[in-house]
Amino acid sequence: MARKLYAHINQGDEPVLLERRLPDGPWVPAGVERLDVAAAGKGSFSVLLDGRSVRATVVKEDRASGTVKLRIGGKLYTVRVEDERARLVHALGLDKARSGAVPDLKAPMPGLVLSVLVKVGDVVKKNDALLVLEAMKMENVIKAPGDAVVAQVHAVQGKAVEKGALLLGFAPVS
Repeated sequence: MARKLYAHINQGDEPVLLERRLPDGPWVPAGVERLDVAAAGKGSFSVLLDGRSVRATVVKEDRASGTVKLRIGGKLYTVRVEDERARLVHALGLDKARSGAVPDLKAPMPGLVLSVLVKVGDVVKKNDALLVLEAMKMENVIKAPGDAVVAQVHAVQGKAVEKGALLLGFAPVS
């Protein structure tokens, strides 16, 4: 059974469907019958398509975002690859829902809470000042990691906190 990947080239809207016919075979565009790919050194490949040879070089690979920058015939291409599961998550909008959540704020270091600048119900924007934490005789302004509503305030002015202590809880902006 053929496995499938979807390649978005240079942020194009319509992806190129890639298939792998053998478990260890190369990924090839759907419908292409004769394609030869051979390694030609570290990060470099020789591709033979319809009797024409082209050299492809991997310039940069970012596995976290699923992107690869390729140089093919002197041109630079950015290719984002997703499997069927990632494509479905994206199509349903579940990736956007999850990325919008602002995590609870925890103390980045042990210190003394000098002041709490927000209260429950306050709407904060990314990088707004939330509280001031003194650590090693330095005042550190702790900022909002994203747009949110302050749901809980655990930090108390004048109290010491340990690294990782919960300072603030957030709810999504409605």
